[in-house]
Amino acid sequence: MSTTTYAVTGMTCGHCERSVRSEVSKLSGVTAIEVSADSGRLVITADAPVDDAAVLAAVDEAGYTAVRA
Repeated sequence: MSTTTYAVTGMTCGHCERSVRSEVSKLSGVTAIEVSADSGRLVITADAPVDDAAVLAAVDEAGYTAVRA
């Protein structure tokens, strides 16, 4: 198992969290996703390390910006 944390900017509400969760859940190997608009954090648990570029692209597709924390 691999857990990676990202800082996400621009999220303000539950809808934002759902949008990010929806896009990130499409990534292969992801087993759990924690998203918090309050803390601006995204924590991904996966079977194996997930490509950072894929995560950043998924968050971008949801309309937000992320960096690995």
